[in-house]
Amino acid sequence: MIAPLVDELAKLYAGRVRCLKLNTDESPNKATEYGIRSIPTVLIFKKGEKKDAIVGAVSKATLVATVEKYLDR
Repeated sequence: MIAPLVDELAKLYAGRVRCLKLNTDESPNKATEYGIRSIPTVLIFKKGEKKDAIVGAVSKATLVATVEKYLDR
């Protein structure tokens, strides 16, 4: 249910942000590695380091605000 918003963010921030999706059923080890216990979970990384996590269905405004916190100006 959050996938369309992630797709929108990928377009909105093209060239500045990479948006990747992980199917936790197909990659349970990665889900465990990153501590994903609920779906949907959005993880924010900067320079390979996990900075933030959003758990649950949230608004586009919430996703945008979170991404904006970590963008270089």
